[in-house]
Amino acid sequence: MEIAESGVKNPFLAALGDRVRALRARRGMTRKALASIADVSERHLANLEYGVGNASILVLLQVAGALQCSLGELIGDVTTSSPEWLLIRELLEQRDEATLQRVRIAIGEMLGTGGGNAGLSPRIALIGLRGAGKSTLGQMLADDLGFPFVELSREIEKFAGCSVSEIQALYGVNAYRRYERRALEETIQIYPEAVIATPGGLVSDAATFNQLLAHCTTVWLQADAEDHMKRVTAQGDLRPMAASKEAMEDLKGILTGRAAFYSKAQYRIDTSAQPLEPTLVALRAIARKVLQLPL
Repeated sequence: MEIAESGVKNPFLAALGDRVRALRARRGMTRKALASIADVSERHLANLEYGVGNASILVLLQVAGALQCSLGELIGDVTTSSPEWLLIRELLEQRDEATLQRVRIAIGEMLGTGGGNAGLSPRIALIGLRGAGKSTLGQMLADDLGFPFVELSREIEKFAGCSVSEIQALYGVNAYRRYERRALEETIQIYPEAVIATPGGLVSDAATFNQLLAHCTTVWLQADAEDHMKRVTAQGDLRPMAASKEAMEDLKGILTGRAAFYSKAQYRIDTSAQPLEPTLVALRAIARKVLQLPL
């Protein structure tokens, strides 16, 4: 395999850049923040994302081609660490999303961790980005149903003894994700019935998101990027777009990066499509159908 001529992007590097951008967006991080955490220059990261990063990765690709193995196998991907992993991965490759979802649910049921399709769970969990209306609609729905309302961010802060922003500043994103998972697990244990407003980035951690899907009825509250920005700004908070000169671009990237995960919810409501009261009526109808209560 030859390295692309100057000025022409190599397809592998371009795809690698796309994945880096998608992962960064899913985690709600600006390029500047990621560069700081990774201890690389912002310019180097930008080059990587635009598909003109360090070409030494092409050497690994050439070696993998010569060995007739995947690059993942060469660098130690866990799904290549044993014959069983390799055989399972081979069975799942090239399958469509619907098939993969059925396999995931079947595996969850077999392992006793929940099938990820808790359609009748009396725990109603609202997912979506900040500004979608989770707190407002969640409290209103909880009052209507007579259920406890749990704002998971507040539970995380109770565990940590400080604010979400302080957790991330003092201990880092990984520590925050551990608190997030612990808060969700305790909420599931304590409340057989509840309305739960989840942090927008919860879907970034596969293990935590699996827990949510397995033990809650999930509703994705969608909104246009403009509405997200307007609502969050009205709250006096631009997280995670603070200090970014391209806040709207970052926000749209986050929405795009997380949409495939948010779409795993059993239900979805567009909170930009109508005013608050009709939106609550639609959410109330979903909850009462799930709970088999009269409308």
